[in-house]
Amino acid sequence: MNQIPKTSPLAVTSLVTGLLGWTLLPLLGSLVAIVTGHMARSEIRRSGGTLDGDGMALVGLALGWAPVVLGLLGLMVVFLFLGGVAWLASVG
Repeated sequence: MNQIPKTSPLAVTSLVTGLLGWTLLPLLGSLVAIVTGHMARSEIRRSGGTLDGDGMALVGLALGWAPVVLGLLGLMVVFLFLGGVAWLASVG
């Protein structure tokens, strides 16, 4: 008799906090989404088919990592811009 796989609570947590990372809790939501997403995917792989939700965990990971990467790129642009302005001010 086949058992219907349950959805991993960690995968649901990752998806929800990933969405919160874009709206109400920018940094905290993203970090929780990343951590729980990795934990969920590991838990699902170890479960032997009794847990489902890998897609939700993957989307939660993507939603968690995207603001972190965009924030780091934004900081790089700001520092490069300010560094260029400082260099131009020192040359002229």
